[in-house]
Amino acid sequence: MAFSLEGKSALVTGSGRGIGRAIAQRLASAGARVLVTDIDSDAAAETASILGSRAAAFPGDLTSPEFPQKLVEETISRLGSLDILVNNAGYTWDNVIQKMTDEQFQAMLDIHLVAPFRLLRAASGWIRETAKREAAEGRRVMRKVVNISSISGTQGNAGQVAYAAGKSGINGITKTLAKEWGRYNVTVNSVAFGLIETRLIQPLASGAASIDMKGKKIPVGVQPAVLDAAAKSCPLGRLGTPEEASGAVLFFCSPLSDYVTGEVLTCSGGMHF
Repeated sequence: MAFSLEGKSALVTGSGRGIGRAIAQRLASAGARVLVTDIDSDAAAETASILGSRAAAFPGDLTSPEFPQKLVEETISRLGSLDILVNNAGYTWDNVIQKMTDEQFQAMLDIHLVAPFRLLRAASGWIRETAKREAAEGRRVMRKVVNISSISGTQGNAGQVAYAAGKSGINGITKTLAKEWGRYNVTVNSVAFGLIETRLIQPLASGAASIDMKGKKIPVGVQPAVLDAAAKSCPLGRLGTPEEASGAVLFFCSPLSDYVTGEVLTCSGGMHF
């Protein structure tokens, strides 16, 4: 069954690179217009340039309390609608619990849980009013929310108490909002990823990579031995690619999932921590 997202407008957070960029590309290829947002303005502009006329960029810090509202308003202003919202932005800042600081723990909740909550709350007014108007006109227009989780959030993972808390929490938001927004013809689902080949899990031997968050350099990467062990424990025998990850998200953004809501789909190659 072929489908098209022609006429749909999508907002994808953290779409400057990695999985977010792959999701934005998938949606644009299916016909959607996409607002690209990322804390890295250069990366956001690059993604928008790759997507061409179907995309616009609006960079900013999702953890700033006022930015989610601006982002929703910008999406509707530039694209004319908000039909697909993908809460993808995130990063890791890991440690075992005895070494985990309050700052680290709160940072993981801020980006993986608080920011999506604020963004969904900001979108709620427009979604409700638009759905009511469409219903009065005798039309049913399906809209989609896809929240990005992790098998750390569904299974737990040693050394990721903060990240796991945030990714578990977003699944709770997913299941609750599915019940609140079903009446507005919005499906709300999560995709829980395993190890996907992005800069967050690059081998540490390749260099001291880091992410700059509010002036703080946060190291990223995984020991090569850990990556090798993970690949061997995965039934498919390898890590996933961003393009493969984006396929699971595309399903929830498409008409194929119009009667699927409140679900958490694991996309991990069969691997569980």
